[in-house]
Formats: sequence, structure tokens, C-alpha cells
Amino acid sequence: MTLPVPAALSPDQLYRVCDPDGLPFGTTAELPDSEEPLGQDRAVESIRFAIGMRHRGFNLFALGPEGTGRRSLVMQYLLQAAARQPVPDDWVYVHDFGDGHRPRALRLPAGRAQGLKKDMEWLVEELAVALPAGFEAEEYRNKKQVLEQGLKERQEEAFGTVGKEANEKGVALIRTPVGLALAPMRDGEVLSPDEFKQLPEEEQARFKAEMEALQQKLEATVKQVPQWERETRAKLRELDQEVVSFAISHLMDELKDRYSDLPEVQDYLAAVAEDIAENVGDFLDEDEEEGGDRAKPRRRPAAAEGGIRRYRVNVLVNNAATGGAPVVHEDHPTQPNLVGRVEHFAHYGALITDFNLIKPGSLHRANGGYLVLDAHKLLMNPYAWEDLKRALKARELRIESPGQSMGLMSTVSLEPQPVPLDVKVVLIGDPMLYYLLSHYDPEFAELFKVAADFDWRMERSDSAVLGLARSLATLTRKESLRPLDRTGVARVVEQASRHVEDADKLSTHMASLADLVREADYWAGRGNAAVITAGHVQQAVDASTYRQDRVREHVQEEIRRGIVHIDTEGAVVGQINGLAVLGWAASRSAGRRASPRGYPWARARWWTSSARWIWAGPCTARAS
Repeated sequence: MTLPVPAALSPDQLYRVCDPDGLPFGTTAELPDSEEPLGQDRAVESIRFAIGMRHRGFNLFALGPEGTGRRSLVMQYLLQAAARQPVPDDWVYVHDFGDGHRPRALRLPAGRAQGLKKDMEWLVEELAVALPAGFEAEEYRNKKQVLEQGLKERQEEAFGTVGKEANEKGVALIRTPVGLALAPMRDGEVLSPDEFKQLPEEEQARFKAEMEALQQKLEATVKQVPQWERETRAKLRELDQEVVSFAISHLMDELKDRYSDLPEVQDYLAAVAEDIAENVGDFLDEDEEEGGDRAKPRRRPAAAEGGIRRYRVNVLVNNAATGGAPVVHEDHPTQPNLVGRVEHFAHYGALITDFNLIKPGSLHRANGGYLVLDAHKLLMNPYAWEDLKRALKARELRIESPGQSMGLMSTVSLEPQPVPLDVKVVLIGDPMLYYLLSHYDPEFAELFKVAADFDWRMERSDSAVLGLARSLATLTRKESLRPLDRTGVARVVEQASRHVEDADKLSTHMASLADLVREADYWAGRGNAAVITAGHVQQAVDASTYRQDRVREHVQEEIRRGIVHIDTEGAVVGQINGLAVLGWAASRSAGRRASPRGYPWARARWWTSSARWIWAGPCTARAS
């Protein structure tokens, strides 16, 4: 069968010239700024849909080639939507006085977390002065002395009664290093053991009987002493409670009035007051020289005391300066940077921690708003992807280190109370990554139900050309570049079609077009020109080609020298022509252009007949 011979294409069919006279402006300086995306109507609609859908799982994956404006467009629409939304609440962690291992998370209206922290610092400073002063007061000292003297008199009275009865029976009650003892007397003198043995047996028996009875009374009295001491200590504690209550009541009432609209804070302040009363010693310095007696309490520096740390407030999220909902872009999405972490400090050779060392992650800061992540970076960090999915599915944020979740932590750690999570996550990545996740991760489709597919090309219409010109005008003003005249814009339009290898299309790879304008501005500056013309754009194209043209130049030289033989006529039986692709990495800093479909490598196409290679110029690799 004879195959039809394909018709030859004319140069006009391969290259469509953009007529500068058809552009309705002299230079881009005459055009207004434009923030509207070019050729991304489908992606824009997806972004708006994802922002508007507040139901569970409608998170967004923005997929498309690098350089099509994915991140800037997503951030633009997120910021616009966030500005119209309410500011989310603040979050703090406080000590749980019932279970110190599990810090409590408190929700406060936006802007009030920092106020609570300062109020608690003020309370501790005031108590560090008020409590020692209360225990140094004369009234407290007198009441305490009365209680202690009452205990002493009660003991003396009880032992005095036993001693008086013993005296009447000729028995002495004496104090020894090991306690009280009974001994027989005669003529007011205590008998020695030898003298006691010399007494008649009847008298010895009488002494023994009386001493045994007295011993029982003495033991009964001694057994009552601990009870009397406990009663006195209880009264002393009540006295201390009165002093503490008097010292802190007006301070706590003032704080409770400030937070009367927040029941959780009210409960926390009540627990603080109760704990201060039970641990008032943390604010006092007992006088060691007086045997631990609180006769001379002195102020103890609060900052130097570990016990005082439990009354602090750890502000996790402070939205006081936030206008609208937060929009957070996490550039380094490690697991701790996403979900937070619990830090430790060394203390006597051991690593310990408390709730003050809980640090927030980007999910905490974005709670109530939007979190933007690079999908490739996210997946490259261990545990980050799994913990993000867990948080989105559970709709709560639990701070847990990877070692702790795997049972590898040997240091003392915490289990902070989880924080409810309400966040819209936006992943930005390549199409291949999106399809791989869709195929291999069954949870991906459940959590990221919206895809914003960024196109790499658009129709070459008059409106699209004018939109491209406005985008170039915006770029030149933002970066203080020279404006382009209509010939320069026309040449950029032609190059945009060449990037996509289609005369009826324009590239939406704005990064490469922006680089082209920047390089053209450089050449315009070299020529002291006021505007960028078509000649400067062409000079930038030629310079970029020259910087990357070493391999092609060498191949063409080999063809001219006959080293590579090209057979262009005739036919060979049983020989199949094939296509091979030679790829090499090209540095962005070398001024390379992005390939037409935004692939991150420069590629060359080679046709082969047997072992003879034929150069066909740079292009995008396609299946043969």
C-alpha cells in the first residue's frame, strides 16, 4: 500500500505574525494594571468554589506547570476571601491543676489571649508582694502564737497532771533523751536501781504497781499529743487560708470581673485561687534558722521559682493584629512546623518540659482560615503528610512528636489537650503528583475534593493579546522596568505562541514571559533606549539561545564535516525509523526558557535511521 505524501506547510502557516499596528496603544505605560489571570478561567472557578464550600473535605489542590502563576493566583483569591471573613479566636495553653501532664487549651475571643497572659503575670507579681506582707503582719503573728502557745499549755497541763499524781505516790516523772520516764522516789530523791533493790519486797511491789498504772496514764496522754498537734496544724492552716484569702480575694475578683463573659476562664481562675492557697509556700521563703518556722517570711523572686511557672499562660495563637481570617503559607512543612511541638530543657542532666514550652504549628496559626502548602515539599518530610491527613479527618489538632507516637521518646513529655480545627488547606503541585496521590492514596480524594487545573496555553484572540499586554504593563511598573512599545509587545506575543508550538495559541507560562521582558529590559539598557522594542526582545531571545546552544552547534558541525551522515533519499527494506530523546538539565540562572508545556528540563528531539542521527531542534518530547 502506498502512503499519501503529506502536503508541505508554508512559513505563514507555521509562524503567525502579530501586527503591531493592530494594538490599541503606543507603549504599555498607557495601559492600566491588571491582576486578572490569563487563560485560567477553569482554575479560577475551582478556587472560588473551594473557598465558598465550607463542608468537610473540600480542600483544594492547585495543579499545573511551574510558572503558570498557581501560587500567586491562589494567594490573591485567598487574601480577598479572608479579608471578608471574621477574625478567628485566640488559643492559649494553661496548666491543668488536676492533671499536670495534660495542659488545658482555652479558647478566647480574638485579641484577648495576650491580655490574659499579662493579667496572670501581674497576679503572680502582686502575690509575691501581698502574701509575704500578710504573713509578716502583727495580727497574723499574734494569732499564730496563741495557737502554738495553746498547744504547749495543753501538753504541759496533761503531763503536769500525770506528774502531780506521780509525786503524790512517790514516783518521779523525768525527761530523758528518749522521752518521759517514771522512777521511784524517797525523800524527794530519785532512787538508783541499786537503791531500789535494797527496798523491802512489799515496797518494791507497791512501786511497781503504781508505776505501771502511771505508765498507762502517761502512754494515754502521749497518744493524745499527735492529735492535739494535728488539730493545731489544722487551725494554723485555716489561719494561713484566711491570710491567703484576704491577700488574693480582691486580686482574683478583679480578674474574674474582666473575664466574666468567659466561663472557661472563670473556672481556670477558680482553680488558680485554690492551688495558690494550697501551695502558698511557693511565694514565701521560710527561715531555715528557725527550723522551718514561718516567723520571718520574705519575698521570693517569682521568676526564679519553678513552681510559679504553672500560673503562666502560654499564648499559642494571637489574632490581635489579624484582619479577617488568616492566610498562612508554610514554606517548610515539616511535621513539627505543621502540627506544633513540645520543647524540652536540660535540668540536672535530664530533659524536662512543661506547658510553657508548647510551640504552635502553621495549622494553629491558620486555624479559622487558610493554609497553603507545596505538595512536593510536604511529601518529602517524614510524617508531615500523614499528620496533616489525621488532623483534617479528625478536625482537631493534636501536638505529638514522631518519636512519641512511635513509642521512642525517653524523656518526660506532655499530652496537650487537642484544639478543634477549622481550616481550608490548599496544596500546590505538579499534575503528575496530583494523579499519583489520586491513584495510590485512598484518603486523598476524600480530603481534597477540588482540583484547580492550571492550563499551560490559551486561545490567541485579540482580548487575550490585550490582556497579555496589560500583564506586561503591570510587571514593568512593579519591577521598575522600561515600558514596551507596541512592536515589543507584538514580538512577545509571537514568542508566547512559539513556546506552545501553536500559532493559534498563547503560553500562560507567565514566568518565562516575565523573564523574557526582564532580559529585553537589560538589552534596552545596554543601548540606552527609553522603551523596549521588538529588536530588544529578539536580542534577548537570541542571547538566551546562544547561551544554551553548545550541543546543537557541535552536532551541526559534525553534520557539516561528514562525521554524522544523513541519508535523505531512497528506501531501505526492514529498517524502522525511531525517535530518541536526549535530555539534559539546564540552569534557570543560565537564562533558559521553559519548555512549551512547562516541563522542568530542556529537551531535544532526534530522528534516527539505523545508527545515523538527525538533529531536528529543541521541542517537547512526544510519543513516536
